[in-house]
Amino acid sequence: MNKHIVNILMMLLSWTMVAGASADPPVDALGQKHTDVAEDNTRIMGNRHSRRQLFERETFGGNGRTCLTCHGRKSGTVAPEEAQNRFSANPADPLFVHDGSDDGHGHGVERILEHATILVEIPLPPNVRLADDPTARSVTLRRGIPTTLNTPALDPILMLDGRDPDLETQALDAIHAHFQNTEEPTEEDLQNLAEFQRTSRFFSSPILRKFAHGGPPPELPQGYTDSEKRGRLFFEDRPLASPDQKAGACAVCHSGPMLNQTNQFFPLPVPPGSRFQSVAVSELNAMGNPVRDFIFTNPDGSETLVRSPDPGRALITGDAQSPFFDSVNAFKIPSLWGVRRTAPYFHDNSAKTLEAVAAHYAKFFALISTPPGGGDPALVLTEQDQADIVAYMKLLD
Repeated sequence: MNKHIVNILMMLLSWTMVAGASADPPVDALGQKHTDVAEDNTRIMGNRHSRRQLFERETFGGNGRTCLTCHGRKSGTVAPEEAQNRFSANPADPLFVHDGSDDGHGHGVERILEHATILVEIPLPPNVRLADDPTARSVTLRRGIPTTLNTPALDPILMLDGRDPDLETQALDAIHAHFQNTEEPTEEDLQNLAEFQRTSRFFSSPILRKFAHGGPPPELPQGYTDSEKRGRLFFEDRPLASPDQKAGACAVCHSGPMLNQTNQFFPLPVPPGSRFQSVAVSELNAMGNPVRDFIFTNPDGSETLVRSPDPGRALITGDAQSPFFDSVNAFKIPSLWGVRRTAPYFHDNSAKTLEAVAAHYAKFFALISTPPGGGDPALVLTEQDQADIVAYMKLLD
């Protein structure tokens, strides 16, 4: 068929898709009309793919993965149950190739089926070396898949360690690291992938979508049950109250419009608005991930030994001496909007449920509030406290 005729037919097809979408926009699981479906499906002149096709179907000549492989429509991530269901349906699903396998070479799927973590290769800063492999210039770590829910349009900090400066870079790095691509995306491809992730399907609620488009910031829900109302106290911006210091305890790290930054009541000298924090996930290492010795050479020539399964932010900054909120074992504070949809939790997926998250914080608060010489911790989360926190987090859509 004449190439000119083919181009005309393809153009007519794209117009038909747009017209159909505009006439009857579909409704998603939130009951929200996708008024920007036409934008999602519009064929960009000079680009062989629509924005939606780039996200859902394009493999860039790689191992069969697309963005949708790891960033599902409902959660923006992958949970163990989903991985198990997909493996039962199709053991050859692209989720299980490459860094989804146990050894990174396609052999075994035990880790991803149980924990939904993948292998992530992080370059080592010039001043960092591994004690057991001094010539290595990268390290492979086990991490969860960051959710795309609410993040692309509402969070300028990308990836668990903040290593990507923008969505275009994040898309390119993901294609290189996870797709085993043989075709390079164009700048236009990357821009269209970024734009698609700002459309309706990537928000947990209409309120968040309106906020992304200049509307008012979301507000904490009041709560309906007694448990939810008690849980709300933990997320209110207020000084930690005596004698139990519980009210406001969660808000010190989950404040701001997106509930993802520190507030002015942090009990240590942490700047308000900070986005990285250690909550002892690597320190406690509930996952039992391999612990390695990282040797950091400091600006003055001294060395700092960091023993950790994953030093997090320190592997991006090369800094093992900064305060704990932006250094060793620190990770991005996640937004809590839509959190009930985005399990599992923490950078290593060590908390499979919100109940497990609350249980971790009970250990964490007890750890950090126990006097240096011993004695009773100042901040104890009872089982009722934990249930109240979980009840409230489930309201945060």
